[in-house]
Amino acid sequence: MLIVITTAPNQTEAEELAEKLVTAKLAACVQILPPMTSVYVWEGKLQKESEHLLLIKTLSEKWDALTAFVAANHSYEVPEIVAIDAANVAEPYRAWLDSVLKA
Repeated sequence: MLIVITTAPNQTEAEELAEKLVTAKLAACVQILPPMTSVYVWEGKLQKESEHLLLIKTLSEKWDALTAFVAANHSYEVPEIVAIDAANVAEPYRAWLDSVLKA
């Protein structure tokens, strides 16, 4: 199982991306966290923006398709797309994830 992290500039875009990912069976679940502040350098300048964090639950075999999908459907020129491999997952949750994404 992978937990893929990305951000969106607002709630509307976060929800649209989450719904598209789940509908396309690239994610079994996407959690959208409340606004946070991101501080980063873009084009040589310090930026500080409000963003929503998305936690995307998927399978490792969906990584390539999910990455391409997020890149194609995101408003950012370079969206954050980072995967964390979940080494330990409760069996009932893993079975549900498999049933949703392998159906």
